[in-house]
Amino acid sequence: MGIKIIGSGSYIPSQVEKNEDFIQHEFLNEDGSPFQHETGIIIEKFKAITGIGERRYAQKELNASDLAFYAAEKAIANANIDPETIDYIIVANNFGDVKHGTVQSDFLPSLASRVKHLLCIKNPSCVAYDLIFGCPGWVEGMIQAQAFIKAGMARRCLVIGAETLSRVVDKHDRDSMIFSDGAGATIIEATDKKGGILAHATETYTTEEVHYLHFGNSNNPESCQNTRYIKMQGRKIYEFALTHVPNAMKKCLDASGKSIADVKKIFLHQANEKMDEAITKRFFRLYKAKAPDGVMPMNIHKLGNSSVATVPTLLDMVRHNQIERQKIEKGDVIIFASVGAGMNINAIVYEV
Repeated sequence: MGIKIIGSGSYIPSQVEKNEDFIQHEFLNEDGSPFQHETGIIIEKFKAITGIGERRYAQKELNASDLAFYAAEKAIANANIDPETIDYIIVANNFGDVKHGTVQSDFLPSLASRVKHLLCIKNPSCVAYDLIFGCPGWVEGMIQAQAFIKAGMARRCLVIGAETLSRVVDKHDRDSMIFSDGAGATIIEATDKKGGILAHATETYTTEEVHYLHFGNSNNPESCQNTRYIKMQGRKIYEFALTHVPNAMKKCLDASGKSIADVKKIFLHQANEKMDEAITKRFFRLYKAKAPDGVMPMNIHKLGNSSVATVPTLLDMVRHNQIERQKIEKGDVIIFASVGAGMNINAIVYEV
């Protein structure tokens, strides 16, 4: 038996925020002091490091659960299934629904329950729940879904990653330029075909690393000090990822029974172009191999970092030939991997 992806979908918000749109922002250091460089220079350096030229923000009237619903609709249509046959709906997110112009997260009811409601699924045996696991949430949702299927608790699952990070960023923090909104979804089920999920690995580091991503005050001391925003220690996350993600990917690949020569594509969480490139190079070096050209698809340049949505969105775009010179074919061995708040790392080896 194989546990395979039979459909995918994504929702890319229509509002484009380009780097130059940040030119009037007053970026400040953590202590509230101004940067030595002008905003234009800060933006240029940001682009050189992250690769991000623009990102997408959700329309004002839409929330994360709406984005998740639209992605789910597309995945269900792509899989050509009756939504009433879905056994689990797992929605990976971090902040719930944050309405435009507010700062409060809304998890009641869960986003997964809202998605089930919007899909008009009446079957009470379709269980819906949220997964809070940082940026690796969608990958972990896939791991949990395949566990339900292997245990005989489900035959078909809908796994979604959806987020509206634009609503929890501090406009005085230059890291705010990284984050974006979006949603990606997949349908997985047990089939009699070979392949699918071959192996997985998950790790959590919480000694020194637990607060590398956290909620904190605005960099502007004159802002409301009771309001919290997403904050990160970029350098420490970069070093953490380069040390631990390649090792987790190797552990996963070794457990799958496949070799490094079999790997055709690596779908990494779209966090930072240079970081993802370095992770891929280090991973191949663990096998004394060189990363092939084109092995790592990317969409961060146009879409930014939408947290749990980056990997499923990237997968959907490649599956539907929306990224130039990138495609996957039957029999290809691919790796999904992510790192994020928690600090959590995970990986999946998958045979198409």
